[in-house]
Amino acid sequence: MEPDYWQPDPGETLLARTPVTFATGAAMRVRGKRWFRDTERNDIQGELSELAGWPEGPVHRVRSSGGALGLNVLKGGAITVGVVIMAALSSAGGNVGGGVRGSGSGTTRDRADEVEDFPVMWAAPGTIARTLPWQLDPGRCKQKHYRTHAILTDRRLLIVGLPFAEKHRKIVKDEVLWETPRSTIGTVERRDFKDGDDMKVVFTDGSWCRLTSLWRERLTLYAIDHPDLVPLESLTPAQRSTAEAFAAAQAPDAGPPLITRNLCGCHRVAALAPSSADGFFGISDRSIVIDADGTEVDVLHWEDFSPESQEELRRLHHRPPSGVRSPE
Repeated sequence: MEPDYWQPDPGETLLARTPVTFATGAAMRVRGKRWFRDTERNDIQGELSELAGWPEGPVHRVRSSGGALGLNVLKGGAITVGVVIMAALSSAGGNVGGGVRGSGSGTTRDRADEVEDFPVMWAAPGTIARTLPWQLDPGRCKQKHYRTHAILTDRRLLIVGLPFAEKHRKIVKDEVLWETPRSTIGTVERRDFKDGDDMKVVFTDGSWCRLTSLWRERLTLYAIDHPDLVPLESLTPAQRSTAEAFAAAQAPDAGPPLITRNLCGCHRVAALAPSSADGFFGISDRSIVIDADGTEVDVLHWEDFSPESQEELRRLHHRPPSGVRSPE
């Protein structure tokens, strides 16, 4: 009997699975709102209902607040440091439980689409973004009883839907709602305004969507930071032995080890098992970081932080914080 949770095809590599929905505005004029637009910035909710079968959804209007911002600013330097470090842990390696929050920003870099307006779909007729499922919209599909997850593989991006009950979140019965080949995805961009949980997926036909996930870094790790995996065969014998031993200790249905190279030269080795899917968390990968000798290490390297994170940590600490190895 086939399990109810989604599984990759033979030869397909599962990279990430995390809950996602369409994003929600944070600035005062658009707080709690979202819109679906064509390339002339017209509202297309009616077209989606008529042509794509979307159920009726809430009608939002921009607040006339003089453009004032409602900023979700992280409170306290210690919290900011923790967020920056945990985000680096997620991308550099190490087990961080169910995932980490993004590194939020109180400053918008896209005023037109984050302050004056907040489109979560930007799509001309017949484009890919218009094919996305309505279940992604929290205004149409209540998260208390139904969840949508994004699944990323080396071949495609999928959206699956599943009934959800907090007390039974380990029971995962997936329905594939939508999928597209990786070749149709032009770019995936982090959008850090508000909590740092959003991402913009731009398709090759110019349409795009803005999604949000509490565990965004699971997707961006392989879609942005490390789009190509390091072949197991390219490791040294010692590194390969450690990676294979780690993979062998995981769940029986875990795929081959996912290996990426950090900027410091160490390698991150992760493993994902489809059977570990959770209705709330998605799949939390298990990972280790190994050095050139194949030895597992548990310290972050300064060069693995993005320039933005380095600047923020310097501002708060005037030096790399404890637990981060300074550059030589």
